[in-house]
Amino acid sequence: MPLIKTESLTHVYSVGTPFERVAVHDIDFTVEKGEYIGIIGATGSGKSTFVQHLNGLLKPTSGNIFYNDINIHESKSYTREIRFKVGLVFQYPEYQLFEATVFDDIAFGPKNMGLPEDEINQRVKEAAGFVGLSESLLNKSPFGLSGGEKRRAAIAGVIAMYPQVLILDEPTAGLDPQGQAEIIGNVMNYKSAHDATVILITHNMEEIARSVDRVVLLDSGKVVLDGTPGRVFSESEQLFNLGLAAPKAAMIASRLRTLGIPVAHEIYTIEQLRRELNEIRKSPVEPVINTHKSGVIENA
Repeated sequence: MPLIKTESLTHVYSVGTPFERVAVHDIDFTVEKGEYIGIIGATGSGKSTFVQHLNGLLKPTSGNIFYNDINIHESKSYTREIRFKVGLVFQYPEYQLFEATVFDDIAFGPKNMGLPEDEINQRVKEAAGFVGLSESLLNKSPFGLSGGEKRRAAIAGVIAMYPQVLILDEPTAGLDPQGQAEIIGNVMNYKSAHDATVILITHNMEEIARSVDRVVLLDSGKVVLDGTPGRVFSESEQLFNLGLAAPKAAMIASRLRTLGIPVAHEIYTIEQLRRELNEIRKSPVEPVINTHKSGVIENA
């Protein structure tokens, strides 16, 4: 039984008006416990609208969403419960900080869960640790933090609810490469510690390639590809046609194959490409450049 399942999920904005727009159309989708899923797609493809259904923030125009085989809109109380089980971190979540201290911001969710004070304190400190926030910052105003610290505090506020599913919408947007790597590392630490499921929306293909074990591609509100990173990123032409670029390693591997070098198809990280080229170099049959005008590389 999947942890989350959608059946014919459709969402239409501004129904019955001149601005009516189908954002998500007839999506059947499942999430298994412990998966790390990357959702990609061009701007306007329906990614954010789609994930906001998974924790009941949006209600579908038609179709259903199930959590542990129970419709999440079965009752208002169950929908509220789902929002603690399925945590959603919006893009630029630091703009949602509002409490007097960092501690209070992180504690907001656990307090709404009705937890005792000692457990709230424990969760706040643990969540701060997961995102790399020093305890010395907890009594400071969130508005005095750096941009990266604000982002961490906002993510900690969701992690403090101990969600079984953690959904992040562009969590590294606007951060430098080091900040991006640290945030993804923090998420991976939480996933490992709580055996959590993670769903990540990002335009950063390198980020997706390094971390997830399944990629879902949306276009015009529909799922057009769903599979391993190697399977999805091997469709470089389709990605290009949808305004996306495969990871650099996948594009280099594809180009090498067109030149006759026998590079495997499921190459999508620099580490994989490096290993593959080292194996090819060790091969007793070395590829050599053909001097014909076609420029095709043939085996000697």
